Amino acid sequence: MPREVRERQMLDAAVAVFARRGYRAASMDEIAELAGASKPLVYLYLNSKEDLFSACIRREAEALIAAVRAAVDPGTPADRRLWDGLRGFFAHTAAHPDGWAVLHCQARTHGEPFALEVAALRRRLVDVVTQLITETAADGGCTAPLPETEVAGLAHALVGAAESLAGWSNERDGAAASATAATLMNFAWTGLENLSHGRRWVPVGA
Repeated sequence: MPREVRERQMLDAAVAVFARRGYRAASMDEIAELAGASKPLVYLYLNSKEDLFSACIRREAEALIAAVRAAVDPGTPADRRLWDGLRGFFAHTAAHPDGWAVLHCQARTHGEPFALEVAALRRRLVDVVTQLITETAADGGCTAPLPETEVAGLAHALVGAAESLAGWSNERDGAAASATAATLMNFAWTGLENLSHGRRWVPVGA
């Protein structure tokens, strides 16, 4: 069997075990058994348990970013691009719940270097969303240009909301990715449209 195929099987098995057991409780024996390989072979290909977990994080992160980018057609209207990006995100996390569990739950709880890997993923997602928000405001006839710092804040807020909703959605049986995306789109688009036209909420007495 080609090494590439064997490594993919090992990573598939590792993601499943890490998602179910967590990093500390997961054993290389269980991962090797699920992959149909010997433990020495797993170590030969992927070195240590720490390296294997890092490889899982990187693979799942790359797949998620690719799914979001692939979902967005630059030639479509502004709101459609934002909608498609959100739908791509939720469709991927729903189709790969183990991968999302590794990224969002397991990797965040074990400190460096795993938390740094997830932070890098989040920065990349924020960059993608920042671009979408900027293009959305511009293409939507923005009459009140948004400061860069506000766009960055909105992107962080949207990514954080998406992360939280993905976990919530995956815990619900039969939750549709498009319905979850619509929930966030309705929330985000209404606010963004108002902001881009200078309609802001101001606290009483401010």
